[in-house]
Amino acid sequence: MRLYLILFFILILLAIAFVFGSHNDQLLTLNYLIARTEITVAAAVSLFIGLGFFLGLLVTILWRIVRKSKKVLRKNKLQE
Repeated sequence: MRLYLILFFILILLAIAFVFGSHNDQLLTLNYLIARTEITVAAAVSLFIGLGFFLGLLVTILWRIVRKSKKVLRKNKLQE
C-alpha cells in the first residue's frame, strides 16, 4: 500500500511539473560542452525531470544490488 501511495505522489508531482512546463512557451538556450541548443521550457522541464528520475532509479537499483550482495557474503561467511 505504501508503494502505491509513493508512486501516486510521484505521478502527481510529475503531472504538476509538466503542466508548469506546458504553460511556458519561452525559449531557453542550453550550452553544452561542445554544442548549444534552444528548446522550450516545457521540453527542458521534461528532459531534466526524466533524467533525474532515471538517475535516481539507477542509483536505487545499484544500491539494492550492493546491499543484497553484502548480505549474501555475510551469510556465506557465517556458514563456513
